[in-house]
Amino acid sequence: MSTRAAASGSTSDAVQDFLAYWQAEGARYARQGDYAWMAAQIAAPRVLEIGCGPGFGTQALCAAGKSVLVLENLPECIAAARVLAPAADFLAADVTALGAENEAAIRNFSPDSVLCWLMGVPANATGAQATDAGRSVVAYREKIHRAVAELAARLPSVRQLHFVDRSALAWQAKETGRSVLAAYHLGKTLLDLPFTTSARCALYRKLDAASAAGVQNKLPPGSVAVLASLLIEKTISDSIHPYPAE
Repeated sequence: MSTRAAASGSTSDAVQDFLAYWQAEGARYARQGDYAWMAAQIAAPRVLEIGCGPGFGTQALCAAGKSVLVLENLPECIAAARVLAPAADFLAADVTALGAENEAAIRNFSPDSVLCWLMGVPANATGAQATDAGRSVVAYREKIHRAVAELAARLPSVRQLHFVDRSALAWQAKETGRSVLAAYHLGKTLLDLPFTTSARCALYRKLDAASAAGVQNKLPPGSVAVLASLLIEKTISDSIHPYPAE
């Protein structure tokens, strides 16, 4: 096998492993209502979803009555998501290398909201190494978040961004965590872009024991696995609409 063929085979294997994992994991999240919780935070009717995995998030958005355009660069994910969310539209493209034609298609769709629920990616996409202490994964997330925010800033119809990531925190310190999450994105993801957010626009949701099992042994002592959600609005909007108090 040639080096190129071997690399192609390795990439294909990584994608298939990713899909197999998230088809099982995503089904568990769906049963627990996690995707419905995420979709319920989106008030806008027209949504651009960045990345879809096997399609559970897309399915939840469609079930919530949203018109959805998915931007996804892996054909295997598009094929899987079409089965779960046949009402959605799909655009095969990479948010970090979009191109004028694909951006024009997105503008034509006129999304009100752009969301990036970055729950997981194929291992080969991040360049992660066992010895890098997670730095490659962090760098990958920062790159994707920034590309999503820059795209949303260029789209005149967009009024809102929504980020969700898997994370960990000491649950008793979640109020402080909200401030940290908002400050992090304001200082990095949204720097010099026309967006604003605050601690009141951040939410955490505990993952159930089964969903957290795969990461629990990697967490700092006293921490729990969570979904970290942040709602962000363009500064030209009337105002931020924070989540209701818990």
